Amino acid sequence: MADRKEKKERGTGMKTPVKGFGLTADLLFTLTLRTLFYAVLLVFFLIAGKIIYSGSAVISPEFLTGAPAESLSAGGIGPAIGGTISVAILMILIAAPLGVGAAVYLSEYARNSFWYAVVRASVNVLASIPPVVLGLFGVSFFILTIGKGLDSVLETGTLFGQPALLWAAATLAILVLPIIITTSLDALQSVNDVHRTTAIALGATRRQVIRSVVLPQAGSGIITGILLAISRGIGETAPVLFLGCAFSLPAIPSAHLTLFGLSVPMVNPFDSFMFLTVHLYTLMTQSANPVAALPAQYGTMLVLILITVSLNILAVVFRTRFRRITGSSR
Repeated sequence: MADRKEKKERGTGMKTPVKGFGLTADLLFTLTLRTLFYAVLLVFFLIAGKIIYSGSAVISPEFLTGAPAESLSAGGIGPAIGGTISVAILMILIAAPLGVGAAVYLSEYARNSFWYAVVRASVNVLASIPPVVLGLFGVSFFILTIGKGLDSVLETGTLFGQPALLWAAATLAILVLPIIITTSLDALQSVNDVHRTTAIALGATRRQVIRSVVLPQAGSGIITGILLAISRGIGETAPVLFLGCAFSLPAIPSAHLTLFGLSVPMVNPFDSFMFLTVHLYTLMTQSANPVAALPAQYGTMLVLILITVSLNILAVVFRTRFRRITGSSR
């Protein structure tokens, strides 16, 4: 009788209740997942609330523009913000042309070829390399090889062969290349081939098709990748530690460039710099008075989170616009 009842329940799709609770196994599983989800959400809001509450109490014009003081126990994060922005700008000036150019080549010239598979595999391998390994590569390749070589040829002493903002930006550019290549390639491949063939039928060359048809339609997706790359780059710590990041500086490293008899101030790419993530690490581990430096830690965390979240929101906005214009679900 029991076997018949069990077979009947299976045949009718009835759920066997858990003894002592009156709950089905599916319902118990759903309740467990929901509990875990709300627990994680609660922890997230507790951490975010603590950072926002403690960090907002510290943030002020003086904190955002001032320099560290009293052995990192007081002062502001102005040089760290300036150094982070400078590295990010130089990084994307290096990475964006290389990444977008590689994506255009793969999409428009090397599609379904042997080199397409090779480059895609290489991009995947590059994306899996730990940042600390890239930092050591930056020291070996950019400083000891290229930098020392330029100093030897140009007889500039140690101008190029030392850790500096330029080499940190170049190393981070390699780190974010896979993001730019992958997102740009997805955007380019989402452009309908009908538009390409129509433009070619009207007499346009391949270069004109890329410039006037493909890139305008894929523009939002490409910008999305660039914004995500900036967000990834400014969140790194290990590579810049090896490549000239200082624990404390009184100001942003600057130089003067003479153009047409005018002295133009600029950030010195061959000098040391400060970086927000490294500054946060320094506040936590190297401060003379960790308790006094605790408010600055929360303030630095909040600024870094706001920058990163803002960049990701912009990326989502551009991605949404891209999908709406092209009608793509990718």
